[in-house]
Amino acid sequence: MLEAMEGSNKRKREDMEQENGVDFGVDLSLLEAVEKSEGTVQVMDVRALKKMVLAFERRLRDNLEARMKYVDHPDKFADSELELHEELVRLKALAGAPELYPELVHQSAIPSIVGLLTHENTDIAVDVVGLIQDLTDEDVVEDSDEAAQVLVDALVENNTLELLIQNLARLDEGDPDESAAVYSTLATIENMVEVRPAVSESVCEKTKLLRWLLTRIKPREFDSNKQYATEILAILLQSSAANQRRLGQMNGVDTVLQAVALYKSRDPKSGDEEEMVENLFDCLCSLVMPVENKERFVKAEGVELMIIIMKQKKSAYGSAMRALDFAMTKFPPACERFVDVLGLKTLFAAFMGKIPVNKKNQGERYKEELEERIISLSASLFDGLSRGSRKDRLLSKFVENEFEKVDRLMELYIRYADRVKAEIERMDQLQLDDLELDDDERYNRKLESGLYTLQLIAVILGHLWYSEHQKMRARIELLLRQQRLSKENVKAILQEYHENIGDLDGPDEKERTQTKIQKFIDAM
Repeated sequence: MLEAMEGSNKRKREDMEQENGVDFGVDLSLLEAVEKSEGTVQVMDVRALKKMVLAFERRLRDNLEARMKYVDHPDKFADSELELHEELVRLKALAGAPELYPELVHQSAIPSIVGLLTHENTDIAVDVVGLIQDLTDEDVVEDSDEAAQVLVDALVENNTLELLIQNLARLDEGDPDESAAVYSTLATIENMVEVRPAVSESVCEKTKLLRWLLTRIKPREFDSNKQYATEILAILLQSSAANQRRLGQMNGVDTVLQAVALYKSRDPKSGDEEEMVENLFDCLCSLVMPVENKERFVKAEGVELMIIIMKQKKSAYGSAMRALDFAMTKFPPACERFVDVLGLKTLFAAFMGKIPVNKKNQGERYKEELEERIISLSASLFDGLSRGSRKDRLLSKFVENEFEKVDRLMELYIRYADRVKAEIERMDQLQLDDLELDDDERYNRKLESGLYTLQLIAVILGHLWYSEHQKMRARIELLLRQQRLSKENVKAILQEYHENIGDLDGPDEKERTQTKIQKFIDAM
C-alpha cells in the first residue's frame, strides 16, 4: 500500500490549508506531474493522449495482476500501486486540452478510470477523485462546452455519480488527504451540474447524496467541508422541485432548521462561516417552495424560530425574514401561526424602518432588499388571513398611533411610483432615439425598476380600502391628494397587475388572484 512506502513517494495533498484566513491550497500532485516532465515539452494532441491512455491501462493491468497474485503480501504489489498513482497524476495534463475529451471517451478510458473509485487502496480512489475534478473544472471547460458535455455524459453513463458517493462513505475526514478528497468530490458534483444541469436531479435520484449532505451539516463545529456541503445542498435544491420534495421526505426541513438554530443568538465568527449560514438559509427558502414542506416548516416551529432570530437582531435577521417570506407566500397556516406567536410586532417595527444595522448590512441595497421583503410579507399576511380576529389584528396595526403605518405605506408607494415613472421616461427617450422596445421588454424593465413592489403596495392599499374602515379610507385619500394623486392612480397599478398575472401556480390560482384584485378595483 502507498501508506507503507517512503514519505517522498506518497502523494500529499494540502488543499484548504489556510494562513491568516487566506486559502493557499495547492494540489501537490500537479506539481509532481510538472516535476516529472521537467526538461521536456510535450504537445498534447491525439497521439499523446493515446500514448498516455495506453500507459495508464498497462499500469492498471499490472496492478490488478499483482494484487491477485500477492493477495496477502502488500509489499509485493506496492511498486505497481505507486506506478498506477503516477499514471493517474500524468492524466491530469489532459485538463490542459479539453478539446480532446471526446477522444478520451472514444478510447474507452472512462470505465477504467471510474472503476478505480472502488480500488481497495483509498489513496488510488482519492487520485481518481482529484483527476475527475480537474478534468471537469469550470475554468478548464468554460470554452469547450460540447467536449465537456461528452465527458460528463460518459461519466454519468459509467456510474461515476454512484461510485463517487459510495466512496464518500469510506473517507476519513480526520486524514488531511481524505478530507481534501471529500472537498474534491463535492467540487466534482458541482462541476458536473454546471455542465449538465440535469445531473442535479439524477445524482439525488440514483445515490444517497442528499442523506449524506444532511448528515454532514449536522455537527455544531464549523469547517470548510461543512460549508461546501451547505453550498452543494443549496445548488441541488434551488431549481428542482423533485429534490425539494425528496429532502422534505427525509426530515430535511427539521434538519436545516436545527442547523440554522445554532445562529439564533450569535453571529458567525468568519466570512466563510457567514457564507455557510447564508447557504443554509438558501436551502431553507428552496425547501419551503412545495406546499407539503411549508406544512413541515410550520409543524417544526420554523415560524417561531425565524421570529426569535429577528428579535435577536443578529446578522441572520434579513435571512430569517426572507425565509418567512418564502414560507408564508400563498400558505395561510403559516400566516395564521405568524400572528398567533406575536410576529406582527416584530414585522411592523421593521416596517416603520427600525432595522438593525451592523457591519454586514450597512449598505443601502441591503436595506432596500429588506424593505421589499417586508412589503411582500405584509401582502402575504393580507392574502393569507381570512376575516376574523387575526385579520382584525393586522388591520388594527394600520389604525394605531394615528395611522402612522398608512403614512409609511404611502411614503413607500410614492418612492416606488417615482422609480417606475423615471424608468418609463427613460424608455420613452429610447424610443425617440429609434430604439424600439416591445411590450414585454417594457414591462420587464418596469419590474426591474420596482414595479412589482409597487404592485404589492397597491394590493395592500386595496385590502385596507376593502376593509371599509372610513377613517383609514379618508387618510389614504388625503395622502394621495397631498401628492396630487387620486384613487385612479392606484387603480391603474392594480389593473396592470390584474392583466399580467401569470398561471405559474395553475389556472385556479390565477383566477382567484384576478378576482381578488378586481374586487379592490371595483371598491375603489
